Amino acid sequence: MLFSYLNAAFSLFFMLVGGASLIGLILLVGGFGAYGIANEKRWGYQVCLVVAIVYLVLQLFFFLLFPVLFSELLTLLFTGILVALLLHPLSRSYQRIYFH
Repeated sequence: MLFSYLNAAFSLFFMLVGGASLIGLILLVGGFGAYGIANEKRWGYQVCLVVAIVYLVLQLFFFLLFPVLFSELLTLLFTGILVALLLHPLSRSYQRIYFH
């Protein structure tokens, strides 16, 4: 949930400074998913998971295009951690039992 909030906050900041982008809008939707997770809503978990996987695929594509940039590697790493945490068996069982 924290990584989704951070992604949404950075996305909002970059959208205010540099303009809107498709990735920025996707990450803002992930922020709404994090809000749903914080309030134990099943849709929040599902939204965060879909957004994180889409963002991981996009970041992997950008990393393959620009492998030299260290920032792309860090972004790919944190996106992979987000997906791994959302898909972890404890996270999945928690949302299955307690979320409504």
